[in-house]
Amino acid sequence: MQSAITICLVPEARQGPFVFHGDDAGGLEAGCREAAELGFDAVEVFPESAAAFPEAALRKPLADHGLALAAVGTGAGWVKHRLHLCHADPEVRSRARDYISGIIDVAGACGAPAIIGSMQGRSEGDVTRAAALDHLAESLHELAGRAARQGQVLLYEPLNRYETNLFCRQAEAAEFLTARGLGQVKLLCDLFHMNIEEPDSAAALRACGSRVGHVHWADSNRLAIGLGHTDPRPIVAALRSIGYQGFLSAEVFPLPTADAAARQSIASFKAFTA
Repeated sequence: MQSAITICLVPEARQGPFVFHGDDAGGLEAGCREAAELGFDAVEVFPESAAAFPEAALRKPLADHGLALAAVGTGAGWVKHRLHLCHADPEVRSRARDYISGIIDVAGACGAPAIIGSMQGRSEGDVTRAAALDHLAESLHELAGRAARQGQVLLYEPLNRYETNLFCRQAEAAEFLTARGLGQVKLLCDLFHMNIEEPDSAAALRACGSRVGHVHWADSNRLAIGLGHTDPRPIVAALRSIGYQGFLSAEVFPLPTADAAARQSIASFKAFTA
């Protein structure tokens, strides 16, 4: 398994669970430099849009510091534009798919998958659950095909009940993906969300097996692992049992400071995966 840490480039998401923040090339360079100095293998980037994705400004520090790009988030489409894939208005759904498609392309060009988390949306108002799941499946088919053309999978993240009412548990999401023939879609299993929703996070990971495509390495309180009450030992054992070789990415609040959160994240990664 490999370590990663988050860098947010969206000013409107400064209160979000990202360790490093910077909406310019200097902030990106600083985040990459510190990630490398602390011993991380990769960074996970949260950009404003495909058009604003700083590919050139990102490629240089990645190469200079020997880092990989673990994944690219799409959540700014919701944070900034209120776009999601289950909206009642087909025009909004189309704009959401276009937004995500752009991220898939720029992420793929840098050798990374895109994440669909908050942009999945929810069932509400005139959109029944059945209709919402049809909208979601239709979009995931289209977007996963685009990701495949980039040589990437698509990452789908079940969220907790306060953020979506589609899928909050990993196994239910995995069953949906299988039933809808979405083999190119992998799960992003976020330990913070899982702490809220799963009776046994390790068992959930084992049940999903090869569907697990990415892991957010976060404690029960969305702080760095070791600052809450999550026991990482059974989780790491479960990941090893399914042959997971991907990233454990610290998507956590920069508390008590960004540097402290980064140091605690890499220390916990080394302590529990050695």
